[in-house]
Amino acid sequence: MKRGHRTGKPKGGFPHLYGRHAVIAALANPNRVIRKIWGTREVINALELPPMLPIVYSDVADMARYVPHDAPHQGIVAEVEPLDDIWLGDLLEEGAPDEAARRPILVLDQVTDPHNVGAILRSAAAFDALGIVTQDRHAPPESGVVARAAAGALETVPWVRVVNLARALDEIAEAGYWRIALDGEATETLGKALDGANRIALVLGAEGEGLRLNSINHCDMVAKLPMSPRMESLNVSNAAAIALYACMTR
Repeated sequence: MKRGHRTGKPKGGFPHLYGRHAVIAALANPNRVIRKIWGTREVINALELPPMLPIVYSDVADMARYVPHDAPHQGIVAEVEPLDDIWLGDLLEEGAPDEAARRPILVLDQVTDPHNVGAILRSAAAFDALGIVTQDRHAPPESGVVARAAAGALETVPWVRVVNLARALDEIAEAGYWRIALDGEATETLGKALDGANRIALVLGAEGEGLRLNSINHCDMVAKLPMSPRMESLNVSNAAAIALYACMTR
C-alpha cells in the first residue's frame, strides 16, 4: 500500500513506544523508522536488533523518564518516527478485489481516547478489518499509549486520517461500501443491517457524545447492537469488537 510522506519533527516530539509487544511489532514493520532504543541489558540481549540501531542500556528506574507516569514499559522503550500517511483512495483500492470484499472498514467519529483507539486497532487486526479511518483533528496522535493498547496492531492495521469525515464517507460509498452507523437509539439491529450487504463500513462515535448528526446523514443505515435493558451502552472499543465479529460471521 502506498504511503504519503511526513517531514520534520512532529509536534510534541517523536513518539515513544514502550512494552515488548509494541516495540517488537515496530521492529518488524519495514515502514517504521526507529530512532533509538532504551532497554535493560536483559531485554536488549534477548532481542535481535539491527546492528546500526542506536541502543542505550538503562535501568528500569531511568527508563521511567521516557514514558508516561507509571507506564508499564517492561524494560524497553523505542523512540520512533510517525508512520507516513496512508491515503483513503489507496485503502479503498486495497479493498477492491473480490477476496477483500468481506473485510470491513471502521470509521471513527471523534473517538479521541488513545486507549480506545488502540483497543479498536487490536480488534481490527483480530477480525481482519481493512483499516480504520479517523478525522485528523479529532483523533489521538500515534503514541506509546495507543501502541500499547493496540498490542502490535498499530504497525499492521492501516490507519487513514482525513480532513473531512463526511467527504470520506461519500468516497467510501462511491467505492461500493454500505455505511452502517452504530447508534443505541436505532430501531434496526446490526444483524438485520448486515443482511445482503457486501462491503461494509462501520461508523462509530465516541462514548457519551455518540455520532454527530452530519456523520449519520452520510450513512446508508443506522443500527444498534441488541443489548439487555440493564445496560445503557458499551465502551466504543467493545462495541467495535462486537460489530467486527458480527461482520466476520455473517
